Amino acid sequence: MKLVLSLVVAKIYISIYIYIYIFTCNQALLEAVDDANRIHIVDFDIGFGAQWASFMQELPLRNRGTPSLKITAFASPSTHHPVELGLMKENLTQFANEIGISFELEVCNFDILEQTSYTLSVFQTNENEAVAVNFPIWSSSSQPAALPNLLRFIKQLSPRIVVSLDRGCDRFDLPFPQHILQALQSYIILLESLDAVNVPSDALNKIERFLLQPSIESTVLGRLRAPDKMPLWKTLFASAGFTPLTFSNFTETQAECVVKRTPARGFHVEKRQASLVLYWQRRELISASAWRC
Repeated sequence: MKLVLSLVVAKIYISIYIYIYIFTCNQALLEAVDDANRIHIVDFDIGFGAQWASFMQELPLRNRGTPSLKITAFASPSTHHPVELGLMKENLTQFANEIGISFELEVCNFDILEQTSYTLSVFQTNENEAVAVNFPIWSSSSQPAALPNLLRFIKQLSPRIVVSLDRGCDRFDLPFPQHILQALQSYIILLESLDAVNVPSDALNKIERFLLQPSIESTVLGRLRAPDKMPLWKTLFASAGFTPLTFSNFTETQAECVVKRTPARGFHVEKRQASLVLYWQRRELISASAWRC
C-alpha cells in the first residue's frame, strides 16, 4: 500500500517541477552528450526514474543515430525500498526496449561511498563513454559534511556536465536555527504553490507524509550531525574545481513556454546569473544549475 501511495505522490510532485526536469536539466544533458555514441548517466536522485524516460525519448531523434544509455544510480537502502527500485528498473527497461534503445541500469549503495572513502573502487566507467551527472543538492542533506568528498568523487568521473537542483532548504552556511527556519519556509511555499494548482486534500496529505516529512527529518538530522556552519554549496562546487555553465537560449525559452502554459497563475521563471529559477508569487521554489570541471 505504501508503494502505491508513494507512486501517486511522486507523479504529483514531478508534475509540479516537470519543466525543471524535462526542459532544463534534461535539455542541458542532451546538449552536453549530443555527439556521444555511449552515454553514462550517474544519478544521485533516481526517484522513480520519470526524468530518464523523458530523456530516453529524445535520443532516437538525434541526427547521429541512437546511442546506448547506461544509468548508475546511487541510492541508500534507508530511503529507497528494493521493491520500488526493482519496479523502476523494470519500467525503464521496458520503455527502452519499446523505443529501441540499448539500456542498462545499475543501482549502487550510496552508503558504500563513505565506507570506501569516496574512491572510484566502487565505480567503473568506459573511456568511450560520455559521463554526465545528476546531483541535486538535497542528495547530501542527511550527510552535509560529506558534500566536499562527494564533489571530489564526482570530479574523478570527468563528467561533461553536472546538473543540480536546489530547493533552498540546504543552507548549511547559516546558523542552525536560521537554517531550519529557512527550510520550513521553503516547504511552506511549496505547499502554498500546490494549493494554487488545486491539488486534492488527500493527495496533499500524502505529499506531506511521504515527501515533506522525510525531507524535513533529513534536513534536521543532517544538521545535527554537522552543527557547524559550512560554506554555501556553490562555494563548495567552485572549491572542488567546478565552473558554472550557462543554459542555452533554447533551454530558457522552453522553460518559459512551459510555465506560461501552466493553468495556475503566479508561476514564472527567471534567469539568475547562470541558474534558472522557478518562482511562485515572487518566492523561489527551486533553481536549476549546470556545472563542468
